[in-house]
Amino acid sequence: MKLGRLFIYDDYKGTRGYLKTQSRYEIARTILYFAISASLFIAGIIATGSRMNLLTIVAVLGCLPACKSAIDVFMFLRYKGCTEENADRIDAHMEGMQGLYDRIFTSYEINYQVAHIAIRGNTLCGFTQDPEFQEQKFYTHITEHLKKDGFKDIRVKVFHNLDKYTARLEQMKELPAEEKLTAGIINTLNSVSL
Repeated sequence: MKLGRLFIYDDYKGTRGYLKTQSRYEIARTILYFAISASLFIAGIIATGSRMNLLTIVAVLGCLPACKSAIDVFMFLRYKGCTEENADRIDAHMEGMQGLYDRIFTSYEINYQVAHIAIRGNTLCGFTQDPEFQEQKFYTHITEHLKKDGFKDIRVKVFHNLDKYTARLEQMKELPAEEKLTAGIINTLNSVSL
């Protein structure tokens, strides 16, 4: 376990197995936050002989980030990432392209689970394992965020069939690579997802 990943995990977003490994870090961080609050509360009682002290207030305020972290735990445990078999098949077709695994895009109405996303030029293709994935709402949601960040004319397509997705990945290899554009799109996608 990497200690720094308890608090800063943006560098790991989109890596293979991200949801599974990050849920462990979320659980550890939540336990740590609640343990700090409990220890402050106990230390205040030991020092003053009463729960009416300044450390009790600090302990109660410390429960705020602990509760937020607990909510993150439930969000990460709720979703399953890309299966190992699917990830192996996808990796075989990703040569020369950048992609993100295990993306959960959050919105006010619904959360969209995308197992893998590949980006090349102005094309963004994804693969979902969610049988109830609402494609049109996702297209609207993601294109709005991309437009806000200045990425216009981005073509978005999400596949339910892995064979069709890997065939599309092979076609995308022929598209021109634009590293700056791809990096910006990845940054936007990571900022609007778990």
